[in-house]
Amino acid sequence: MVSLKPNKGKLLIAEPTLTGDVSFNRSVVLLAEHNEEGSIGFILNKPLDYTIEELITEIHIPFQVYNGGPVEQDNLYFIHKVPHLIEDSIEISNGIFWGGNFEKTIALINQQKITSDDIRFFLGYSGWASLQLDEELSSKSWIVVQNKYKSDIICKPASAFWKEKMIELGGDYLLWSNAPENPGLN
Repeated sequence: MVSLKPNKGKLLIAEPTLTGDVSFNRSVVLLAEHNEEGSIGFILNKPLDYTIEELITEIHIPFQVYNGGPVEQDNLYFIHKVPHLIEDSIEISNGIFWGGNFEKTIALINQQKITSDDIRFFLGYSGWASLQLDEELSSKSWIVVQNKYKSDIICKPASAFWKEKMIELGGDYLLWSNAPENPGLN
């Protein structure tokens, strides 16, 4: 399997052999930043047992919250595809934006001008120090692929996302697509 070079907007797919890491086992991560200082991303397929209204009492609509990664899990982050509505957003790529004016975001959600298809919330993020991600790629912990979903990745169902990526990769990865999450318990 030929892996692409990491870059913001690309996806990191956890190798099936990455089983000892609770945070990243069977993860699909959207890279939001990658440069010589390090990398930042958000795990797209690890929903939490929280909704946004349980964490932010000013929000009255129960959007799902995801585990973005093991760093700063007491902080809330969001990606979206509505920069025309949310000021001060940072473009990741392919029409996906990170952050922005949170007070305005709350108001727009409550006014139902932003839906769950437009935004995704995360507790924490995934972070790598300078060259750390490159080392993990060299040790074959991750596969880098294009984000073929572009901004629609925000509303991509999380439940079978990693399995779908294994099937798309084909070859030996097809075997892993149906393997139990913890092969030792098989």
